[in-house]
Amino acid sequence: MMAGGSIQGFGMGMFLFPHAVPSGGAGGLAVLLNHFFYINIGLALWLVNFSMLMLAMKYLGNRATLWTMMSMTVTSFAIFAFQATFLIPKGNVWVDLFLGSVFLGAGVGLLLREGVSNGGVGVIALIISNTRSILPGKPLFFINGCIFILTASIIKWEIIVQAVISQWISTIIVDFICKVGFYQSYSIGWRKK
Repeated sequence: MMAGGSIQGFGMGMFLFPHAVPSGGAGGLAVLLNHFFYINIGLALWLVNFSMLMLAMKYLGNRATLWTMMSMTVTSFAIFAFQATFLIPKGNVWVDLFLGSVFLGAGVGLLLREGVSNGGVGVIALIISNTRSILPGKPLFFINGCIFILTASIIKWEIIVQAVISQWISTIIVDFICKVGFYQSYSIGWRKK
């Protein structure tokens, strides 16, 4: 969980957020909070995610909510730490978009492998899905799309294309991380004597 949150935070803080590219709905809201109120993006992301989790606590259960809050805190702290520690030169937006999306997908994939949500508007989509008995994909796409349009209309319109491309790349990485077995677990007596 620590590695997943840190890797996700690295991709968002070092590559996506310097170009104001939202990594998802919560990332878009964090970019807007930063734009209007000059709140650090890491803190803004934590505030958005935490408020969404408080709304969804009864639907997720205590254990899932606790670990999701922990992963969101690690991600937000990582964003804050990377942005405060390293000078972030604005490189080519498309190269940074690709690198940020790969790191974002890797971090989210590690979290999902452990059964931990990375938070965000996925929590709200899940609530809508449960109350209306529909699949969560459509509400998630609709919520993210509205936030992307809002962010783009306030900051710049290129963000919609960049956000969709980022979502597509990171989803491929998430699927890859979730499908491939990276380690093998052994019991204490795994060696033959």
